Amino acid sequence: MEIRPVRPDDFDALGELTVGAYEALFDEPLGDYAHELRDVAGRAADSVVLVAIGDRRDVLGGVTYVPGSARAMSEFDDVDAAGIRMLAVDPRHQGHGIGRALVDECVRLAREAGRARIVLHSTIYMTAAQGLYRSLGFVRTPGRDVSITDEPYSDDEPFLLVAFVLEL
Repeated sequence: MEIRPVRPDDFDALGELTVGAYEALFDEPLGDYAHELRDVAGRAADSVVLVAIGDRRDVLGGVTYVPGSARAMSEFDDVDAAGIRMLAVDPRHQGHGIGRALVDECVRLAREAGRARIVLHSTIYMTAAQGLYRSLGFVRTPGRDVSITDEPYSDDEPFLLVAFVLEL
């Protein structure tokens, strides 16, 4: 397996893989978020999108590494932090270390850039990913949680993004 920056010829495959992985987790429609998940070109223009490539040159997974809080992809306002978003592994290949390798590369990039920490957000549906994050030293950090109140959610019933932080 090779971890490398995404290339334009990977965009469609990674977009569909990401939507498929997220759809497998949620018990509700993804709505407009599916368009954001498919927009690999948009993410790559703003941040660093990494892919895991298999022996047959197929896309096995991907992640978006957000180098800093000034990026459009940032879900945090910490100037000393980097972020991780949209980690996805093809459900057929989960449990084989692909997600770990992608996160490890994000950690390497953050350290290389001199970041103090990495911030990421997860949901209650992403229990396997949360286990991975904890095993890598990420700590649940409720003070950095984000409540989404855009439609179809509301102030009364927000969608909660739970935060994890890895101090570097």
